[in-house]
Amino acid sequence: MIIVTTKPLDRDYGHLSADIQKRLDAKLAIFITNPLHPSLRSKKMEDPRGIWEVSITMNYRFTFARAGDTIILRRVGTHDVLRNP
Repeated sequence: MIIVTTKPLDRDYGHLSADIQKRLDAKLAIFITNPLHPSLRSKKMEDPRGIWEVSITMNYRFTFARAGDTIILRRVGTHDVLRNP
């Protein structure tokens, strides 16, 4: 599995607090080993592009899409980020 990030995710990451960045990093470590781990609460969004969301905390999420064996990390932030995943 190959994991890539998008420019919007990189920009979003820079705006997160240090605490949320640390929590995201921990969730990504779990995600890399098991994208369907129950603690991630992964679910497919109602989006025709096949975008999924993963919980970081009760208020923060990151989104991703799959393209073959590649995982594209798209956005990270509060629920507002889910309006434009």
